Amino acid sequence: MSAPSPNPFLSRLPWLIGAVCLLAYIGWLASSSTVHEPIRQPIQWNRAPAKKIAKDDDVTTTGTATAAVLNGSWPQFRGARRDNIAEPAKPLFKTWPATGPKVLWKIPVGEGYAGAAIHKGKVYLLDYDREKEREAIRCLSLANGEEIWRTTYPSTIKRNHGMTRTVPAVTNQFVVTFSPHCLVYCCDALTGRVVWKKDLKSEFGTVEPQWYAGQCPLIDGDRVIIAPAARPLMMAVDLATGKIVWQTVGSENMGMTHSSIVPATLGGISQYLYCTFKGVAGIAAGDGRVLWTYNGWKNTMAIIPAPVPVGDDRVFLTAGYNSGSKMIRLAKDGAGFKAEDVFSLKATEFSSEQHTPILYQDKLYATRSPRDDGELACLDPSGKVAWSSGEGPQFGLGPILMTADGTVFGIDDHTGVLHMGTIAADGYKELARAKVLDGVEPWAPMALADGRLIIRDMTEMKCLEVGEAQ
Repeated sequence: MSAPSPNPFLSRLPWLIGAVCLLAYIGWLASSSTVHEPIRQPIQWNRAPAKKIAKDDDVTTTGTATAAVLNGSWPQFRGARRDNIAEPAKPLFKTWPATGPKVLWKIPVGEGYAGAAIHKGKVYLLDYDREKEREAIRCLSLANGEEIWRTTYPSTIKRNHGMTRTVPAVTNQFVVTFSPHCLVYCCDALTGRVVWKKDLKSEFGTVEPQWYAGQCPLIDGDRVIIAPAARPLMMAVDLATGKIVWQTVGSENMGMTHSSIVPATLGGISQYLYCTFKGVAGIAAGDGRVLWTYNGWKNTMAIIPAPVPVGDDRVFLTAGYNSGSKMIRLAKDGAGFKAEDVFSLKATEFSSEQHTPILYQDKLYATRSPRDDGELACLDPSGKVAWSSGEGPQFGLGPILMTADGTVFGIDDHTGVLHMGTIAADGYKELARAKVLDGVEPWAPMALADGRLIIRDMTEMKCLEVGEAQ
């Protein structure tokens, strides 16, 4: 007797069940109001195309708040000198009450890791209104967090490990922002009026990085420096007019990463350093000449930390995803430079996945990878790890910030605890700690001015009183 023929419906049943489960999961992600996604691999299917910006799409509204009567400034990513070291005009508190530093104000924010810039009593933030599908450039009072003005424009952004990632750059006259979909806006810093805007994808062929754009604009004098990392690699744009002052020739289509541009003087020449997916480049600040490129430093997953200039001829490089770290030395080579390796370190020895190491008194400080410890570590420029916090404070992927007197602020991204300590030749000494955030992924860079420390997690921003106001 022959065996019965298999039922074709039953043979397909496991596949049908799997498809239904996958569709249900996607629907849950789309409808959920808050979700904590592990940041391991890019979720390509959860991205959304940018809406094309049009002249009449920008809307500026004026709030009722006014600027605080304060003069301090943290005007861009990692502060005025892009080194993440603050120089407070007045002393910071060296201890806190048991409840922690005073919370001066707090506000809800759209999901993301976009940090704040502070300038003359105002706080500038790139935000996202998910309900209205509009990005928002916001100007708040440093006194109470209330809104002075906001400028919005349409942009469809779906969850991809948060939405916003970048810190504005601001002067007395202008504020520049860099959106998740590579839209660069320049607004009047006092009124929010749009002065000019550029779409790097449609105008210059930029390929948007996975997890959206993370490049923070750099203002240098009367120009903003931007890296489309396509055609061209880098350009300088006049702040007042939006006209391109110079752009690089050659080294095209090197690929935009999440890293940001850093100014440096190396070999006596002012230049801008940038990490691409095809290597590192140094661009002459005066005219945009490509002074050097180095293809011995690549990571096809993500490069987030910026290059760190060390002395007159060295550059320190680090990233996550098992990249480790590397120090290179630049030597004059005709009209430009050539780069050579000084030392390399494995990821388990010294590396930072998200935040750029801080160079302080000729030593490098970072919360080192792998992500399961996030110890604060000190690296000698010779390549030796001088010390790490070990069993002491650990920060995971949380941010750190330093002051000129060696005070360190760091947030533990697992617990939301803010640590304050000092560094010495033999290690880190804790001064105070307090739980200051209750939400997930407090990864945004911090900002410090006028004794006010701006911090945030995925959905809330706070202003803490950590010192006397200027």
